[in-house]
Amino acid sequence: MSSDLVSTAGRYLYPNYRQPDVVLSHGRGVELFDTDGRRYLDFYAGIAVSTLGHAHPALVSALAEQAARVIHLSNYFYNEPNIRLAEKLCALTRMDRAFFCNSGTEAMEAMLKLSRRHFFDAGQPDRYRVVAFDNSFHGRTLGALAVTGQKKYREGFGPLPGVTHVPFGDLAAVEAAMGDDVAAILVEPIQGEGGVVPAPAGFLRGLRAIADGCGALLLCDEIQTGVGRTGRFLGAEHDDVRPDALVLAKGLAGGVPIGAMLCQGSLAGALPPGSHGSTFGGSPLASAAALAVLGALETDGLVENARVLGEHLTLRLGELVTEHPKSVKLSRGRGLLQALVLDDAVDARSVMIALRERGLLVTLAGGQGLRISPPLVITKSELDEGLGLIDSVLAAST
Repeated sequence: MSSDLVSTAGRYLYPNYRQPDVVLSHGRGVELFDTDGRRYLDFYAGIAVSTLGHAHPALVSALAEQAARVIHLSNYFYNEPNIRLAEKLCALTRMDRAFFCNSGTEAMEAMLKLSRRHFFDAGQPDRYRVVAFDNSFHGRTLGALAVTGQKKYREGFGPLPGVTHVPFGDLAAVEAAMGDDVAAILVEPIQGEGGVVPAPAGFLRGLRAIADGCGALLLCDEIQTGVGRTGRFLGAEHDDVRPDALVLAKGLAGGVPIGAMLCQGSLAGALPPGSHGSTFGGSPLASAAALAVLGALETDGLVENARVLGEHLTLRLGELVTEHPKSVKLSRGRGLLQALVLDDAVDARSVMIALRERGLLVTLAGGQGLRISPPLVITKSELDEGLGLIDSVLAAST
């Protein structure tokens, strides 16, 4: 069956992805199965999206129940799940207002527009520049692409002005880049697509101080680090930093498309009616899914699970670095967002393929990083099973 489907995909799908000849069919928890019945351990969770794994009863039930009521209304009317979700997220993030859309990229666009419009309304229309970071990734629409600090993603799309990129972790470079035209500093607590690179100790606090000193906003991209993945609800919580605005997406609804931009009350008027919107944003279905995910995080202790198993993962990855010095350079990350960075001489894609052939799904980040971002419902035995497969593949490659 897989070969027929792959052949059909080759004829009709736009060829902008490099997909293997595997058609995934269904899942259960941390397991996935293809159309030929083969089992895989899911260590990538749809790129840190499937917070509750696959076919989680609470999420399945919430979707079925909401679909039986109403799926879509548009933002011409309130809907109860979305109101409850906004209230819940504001409490969890220490923010005051929530705007909903359909993806991380859309949430980023909303936050960038918020920062510029805020200063426009304050009588500072020339204050629109954003200071962002080399090696960052914030999305693929033109605004999000402009702040993404990797040339390979921006190539071929023309000039993308209004952004200054500086080295990640370099507070002196940030200070040098500031000026009266800077509206905001934008940062990821951990650079996900850049290779799972955590911000250095004190860096986020330093950015908060620089932004405050210059009258600029501090914006946090929590698309990959939020919703408990690092062992706290937000990645910035590890540094006790409260930004002016932040974005969530990926794991927020466990696989149902959603994005959220949250901000402090001082920015509540920056996007007045008519200045921004989203046809599908804040739908009852996506909101119900997100409420189910947040409920499971709390009742099942999944944020704490990410913290505890994250510590175990850090220890085991460190052991792999020691045991395979010819293949592995280092490990890094936090919670259940970590990477094993392979030596430059190692073909990382070949290692990823070998792992898939043995039944483990991981992704690459930053070129040489094997990114490990499993569902937060993963158990220690499942984590160890996957790490054992990584160990065996590395042993076979040397």
